[in-house]
Amino acid sequence: MRIVFINMSDRCYRGEAVDLSGDKAVQLMQDAGFPITERHTLPDEKSMLEELLIRLCDEGSDLILTSGGTGLSPRDITPEATLAVADRQIPGICEAMRAEGLNHKPSAMLSRAVAVQRGKTVIVNLPGSTKAVEENLGVLIPALDHMFHMVSGEGHSHEAYLKR
Repeated sequence: MRIVFINMSDRCYRGEAVDLSGDKAVQLMQDAGFPITERHTLPDEKSMLEELLIRLCDEGSDLILTSGGTGLSPRDITPEATLAVADRQIPGICEAMRAEGLNHKPSAMLSRAVAVQRGKTVIVNLPGSTKAVEENLGVLIPALDHMFHMVSGEGHSHEAYLKR
């Protein structure tokens, strides 16, 4: 399984900050049995993200998690770049993540994060804060097994789904 994490941060890209949200995502995914196999840091540049997403999808990534660039600042371009490469959207993922975020912070409603599918790759935008990554992955991780089975074409008949 190939799971990739992309940190969208001008400051981290320039070496002025540390990618703490990525460290948290790696830990949480590893603990859940879904190790992140590759990490990237990009500046908030739409074309760079689009190119990387297309390449990673074409190379067979199963899941791409992005962190950052989902807010309202002028340089927040992650949802636009993600939608530009998408075959279709998966709105329920980010709806559930925003709903969980609202339990902790009213500003969670301002997230513009999206989740999409390109081929057999799922791309999910996470907010940039470490705490929000933890909350959002807490919502996403329990659905990953079923999501991977569905994307691979196994449908609802796989054993893990039937046991629930």
